[in-house]
Amino acid sequence: MAMAARDAVNFTQGPAYQVETGRRDGNVSRKEDALRFLPPADGNVTVLTEYFAVQNLTYKDMVVLSAAHTIGVAHCPSFDNRLYNYTGAGDQDPSLDAAYAKNLTAKCPAGNVASVQPLDPVSPNTFDLGYYQSVYNHQALLASDAALLNDSLSGAYVELMTNASSQAIFFADFAVSMINMGRIGVRTGTDGEIRATCAIYVD
Repeated sequence: MAMAARDAVNFTQGPAYQVETGRRDGNVSRKEDALRFLPPADGNVTVLTEYFAVQNLTYKDMVVLSAAHTIGVAHCPSFDNRLYNYTGAGDQDPSLDAAYAKNLTAKCPAGNVASVQPLDPVSPNTFDLGYYQSVYNHQALLASDAALLNDSLSGAYVELMTNASSQAIFFADFAVSMINMGRIGVRTGTDGEIRATCAIYVD
């Protein structure tokens, strides 16, 4: 999975970096376990930092890895509360850019569960600084991404990347953080297994 992620990043014009290989597979594979450790789409910076810290990832890792959302899409239920029920009173998130919010309501009518929207409206198919530009311009799709602008430290990095003349710093930071993420829960010795066929797991 780590190598597939690296290749997907590079294929979409992102950085090329070396993946540390040789780790053993776990003996149990459950979707529920993966979902349990994913940060919530509506989390603020405090919540996001806590989720990353549990995995021994730093504050900077959190801000940098969030930019993986420069590619990909999200289903309407992941963000429609920002359009129709932000505080529970049928209101809209006031931090959303008005034109962007209008476009989202047209694409995601209330109750729509099937449609998707790009996480980065600037350049959804290219791994670049478009994510940070979206966040800076109040056009972040998920509340967790928009939250980066509300914190002084993460907001400073967002602004730095928005105004960067080159992608070099971001690409270097992303490569480091991806390697850090690849070191989560490494199994050694007799813990785990080496599967003959990586794509198949039998419980």
